[in-house]
Amino acid sequence: MKRILPVLVLLLISSLTGFAQTEKPMHEIHAQMIYNFIKYIQWPNDSEPGEFVVGIIGEDDVFNTLKSYYDGKPKGAKKYSIRKLSGAEEASSCAVVYIGKNKSGQFENVKNAVTGKPILTITDSFNLGKKGSCINFKVIDGKLKFELNQASVSSSTLKVASQLSSMAIVI
Repeated sequence: MKRILPVLVLLLISSLTGFAQTEKPMHEIHAQMIYNFIKYIQWPNDSEPGEFVVGIIGEDDVFNTLKSYYDGKPKGAKKYSIRKLSGAEEASSCAVVYIGKNKSGQFENVKNAVTGKPILTITDSFNLGKKGSCINFKVIDGKLKFELNQASVSSSTLKVASQLSSMAIVI
């Protein structure tokens, strides 16, 4: 295991830094990154059976990609359930909520609905990392990066692996 972990980290790093130069559509890149983020985060109820719900607000392409790749697949004792959310009121039933750029105006409502709960919020809009999103996508010099808001993650009672933190723009 000690030999495998560095290899996995290097694969994740290389895949993150090269995304903007690939010919993959951005929705596929976001879906893959969301899935990879989940691997490096620990939820308080990870060992309990049930559904691991990933909710998507906006961005139908990201939803469709996540649904086709991961819905029903195992995540430890749980199974992935990818759901399209119509609004913030549904966010509190999720483990992860992704808010696409086209619905970034709903972030404050989602944030209020999930505050203090073990829910990872991921956004794709300018400044939402600083406004309390756990992870926010950001393009810098043509490369897709991500911000990690440590205070938001901590208040959500989630634990982030140091490998993920080391790749992030920590705020």
